[in-house]
Amino acid sequence: MTRQLISSGSSFEHDIGYSRAVVDGDWVFVSGTTGFDYATMTIADGLLEQTEQCLKNIAAALEQAGSGLHDVVRVTYVLPNGAEFPQCWPVLRKYFGEIRPAAMMISAGLADPRMRIEIEVTARKFTDAGDPGLR
Repeated sequence: MTRQLISSGSSFEHDIGYSRAVVDGDWVFVSGTTGFDYATMTIADGLLEQTEQCLKNIAAALEQAGSGLHDVVRVTYVLPNGAEFPQCWPVLRKYFGEIRPAAMMISAGLADPRMRIEIEVTARKFTDAGDPGLR
C-alpha cells in the first residue's frame, strides 16, 4: 500500500509542514481547509463565499486523490462564531445534501482572523460504483 501526499500549492503547507490531503489505501484524509483561493492567496470577506471556496478546495484535493465529494463519509466544520453556522447550511446542503456524511461543528479560533470557516473531511474511495448507492 502506497501513501500519497496531495498538495494544493499553498505556501501554508510548506511553512507548517502538512499536506492538503493524504491517501492511504481507499481512505482520503483532507486537512482542515479554509476559504483561501490558493491561485491568488486571497480570501473573500463573506462566510458563504468562504464556505463555497472551502468546498471547491476540498473537491480539488479529492479529485487529485482519485475521489470526489460523493465519497465523503465524515466532515468537521470549525467556525470562530458558532452562531453563524446556520448561515452556511444552504451551501452545505448543496454539496452534501444527498451524500449526508457524519458531521460535527466546533466553535474555535482559526489561525487567521479573516478566516470564518474551516472544513475537514474524510472520504473512502469505493471501487464498486454502486457501493454507497450515491454515484
